[in-house]
Amino acid sequence: MRVVLERSNLLKSLGHVHRVVERRNTIPILSNVLLSVDGTSLEMKATDLDLEVTEAAPASIEQAGATTVPAHLLYDIVRKLPDGAEVMLKMEENGQTMSVISGRSTFRLQCLPKADFPSLTAGQFSHVFRMDSAALRSLIEKTQFAISTEETRYYLNGIFLHALESDGALKLRAVATDGHRLARTEIEAPAGSEGMPGIIIPRKTVGELQKLVDDPDVAVTVELSDTKVRFTIGSVVLTSKLIDGTFPDYQRVIPTGNDKELVIDRQAFSAAVDRVSTVSSERGRAVKLSISSGQVTFTVNNPDSGSATEEIPAGYDADPIEIGFNARYLLDVAAQLSGSEAKFLLADAGSPTLIQDTSDERALYVLMPMRV
Repeated sequence: MRVVLERSNLLKSLGHVHRVVERRNTIPILSNVLLSVDGTSLEMKATDLDLEVTEAAPASIEQAGATTVPAHLLYDIVRKLPDGAEVMLKMEENGQTMSVISGRSTFRLQCLPKADFPSLTAGQFSHVFRMDSAALRSLIEKTQFAISTEETRYYLNGIFLHALESDGALKLRAVATDGHRLARTEIEAPAGSEGMPGIIIPRKTVGELQKLVDDPDVAVTVELSDTKVRFTIGSVVLTSKLIDGTFPDYQRVIPTGNDKELVIDRQAFSAAVDRVSTVSSERGRAVKLSISSGQVTFTVNNPDSGSATEEIPAGYDADPIEIGFNARYLLDVAAQLSGSEAKFLLADAGSPTLIQDTSDERALYVLMPMRV
């Protein structure tokens, strides 16, 4: 194997691929990236057995071949090479080392054979559809923050993506919840997604996807089955196992009878919560909202460090109500809202609260209250 490529092309592709590789691995081959030289490009592949990313970079091929080398080490070497440099990757005669040569720098890396590298066999995909990367990014960004990190409820450790009829049209909907908060958003269902199985995309896969859908003009091809999903974004192919579990019936926790409407300036609300929560305890992080005609008072009491209050004007003309929330959760929801105002629909101090984005009616958030 002997190949020459631009440092920038190699670095960009390695940047997408090496992130999948865990820093600590009990299986040595999983620390490596598979380099395959064929035709006019260098293909790179990395996997953690649940997630696999491949990308091809344009290259000048002198000799075809394939090997595997430590992913993070190769990435760090290429990252530290000067801009505009050319990089040669050359397999040595012994077949056990690969040289990375650029200018006056030469690095020799230990190889493991290509035959040992595992492949995430995808099998047959039952549904294929295309969508804009901007649409996929909005589904991810508006729901990702609510993914659970509690491993015991593994079926909540991802985003639930499914197609359903809503208001007489087919929608592709994304939902995430950790039991304390819920985020839901949807787009018009792309052609080909009809009848697709409801899938739970794992948290790590969601994080990698978010980094790959940064170009709004690129179309994404989505292929899925009951157990796997594959996203093709430009020259990057990401294949992932799905979470094997049943996502709960989230519709049951979305309140429909909340009749107290609070409309508040999003930025003023976010800033006030951020300021008063400075004195809250890390464990509790509770902030009390005292809502009355025309205003909201935020209060935090921490027996160890003190208290804080702040008032801001708001649109509200129902019965006064006092309700507590986790400050971090309020800030997370406020960060997803794109409109200048947020709309809260409340029932009472012990019931879930509905939060809507005034400029995006497709997005919806539910927060469980705290006792304060």
